[in-house]
Amino acid sequence: MPDFAYIARSSTGQRVTGTLTAPNERDVLSTLMAKSLFPLEVKAESAAMTFGGTRIKPQLMATTYGQLAGLLRSGVPLLRSLAVLRDQSSHRGLKEVLTQVHAKVEEGSTLADAMLRHPKAFGEMAVNMVRAGGEGGFLEDALERVAVFTEQQEDLKSRTIGAVAYPVFLAAVGTIVVTVLIVFFVPMFEPLFAQLKQRGELPAITEWLLGLSATIGSPWSLIPLLGLVMGIVWLRVWLRTDEGRLSSDQFKLRLPMVGRIYMSMAVSRFCRVLGTLLHNGVPILRSLEISSQATGNRVLGNAIRKAAENISSGQTLAAPLAACGHFPPDMVEMIAVAEESNTLETVLINMADQLERRTWRQLDLFVRFLEPVMLLMLAGVVLVVAIGLLLPVMKMSSIVQ
Repeated sequence: MPDFAYIARSSTGQRVTGTLTAPNERDVLSTLMAKSLFPLEVKAESAAMTFGGTRIKPQLMATTYGQLAGLLRSGVPLLRSLAVLRDQSSHRGLKEVLTQVHAKVEEGSTLADAMLRHPKAFGEMAVNMVRAGGEGGFLEDALERVAVFTEQQEDLKSRTIGAVAYPVFLAAVGTIVVTVLIVFFVPMFEPLFAQLKQRGELPAITEWLLGLSATIGSPWSLIPLLGLVMGIVWLRVWLRTDEGRLSSDQFKLRLPMVGRIYMSMAVSRFCRVLGTLLHNGVPILRSLEISSQATGNRVLGNAIRKAAENISSGQTLAAPLAACGHFPPDMVEMIAVAEESNTLETVLINMADQLERRTWRQLDLFVRFLEPVMLLMLAGVVLVVAIGLLLPVMKMSSIVQ
């Protein structure tokens, strides 16, 4: 919701200024009148963003969620808890964010609305779970769940980065080695092959290799390189649009091997968030709305929202999830059985654990397959360069003999 800056006078004639978060200007006026304030000026203002535009690390945010939940569970009021966390924080960006959140809550905003103003600090899933916790009276549990969920996702992300680090290193080293060979090493042999080239006896692979080396080493090669850079910049801008994000998510799901891993991670996030919300008594439709945003994939999120529409018409959860075609059949069967036995929240959390373990096994298998493939590709490129240089040398030796 937008923020509105206002100037008003109290019943005693005192000038009062501040900001309010409301859907529209009419609601701001109603709120001011309810506080016995006479509005003089109401103007919309842009929402504040994270301090300095920096992104706060999720691990630090997980600790903050846990500390805030602990303070609230100990009976400390929300405003006092935010002030304690703000004063104790040694991170400058987090301190500024907590200062702004404290100010908005003090003005009357909910904690979720105050968090929503800082999208680089508080994720969409965290805001929605806090909103549901505030509405359902289990804010402490919601914050604890967000902390645990954030830590789990960061652990999975760090394990994933650690697993693919070596293949990425091989790809980078291989690219550098091949570029150096083609740009600096291959041209050294061109004068030796001039006689064979004049006689038309230079092997085709050698001619192609020399041509590639001349093309890459030419100043004109900067033009396609500049075009590539411009294309990457345009792609990054396009991927920030709704259409670009949807297309990107569809492309990720269609990738061989990687698509299955990506889908498993998204489904496990959905199961964990949905199970957590149902366990805390959040209605099924509201839980589906929040969990659809926690998947991190717009294709899957749209399918879940469509399933919510079918549920509102009286269907079970398993039927529309099976119809969308993105959920594993064994998972749909378990959901159907859980709905009949009224243990859906427990089954969903157990499935999230199983999917995460399965995802890690798939990722480990993919990395083990990727490492030899990268080595073979690097060896193959070096072999092509070696053959392209050795064939004319051998032919020249045979001519001399």
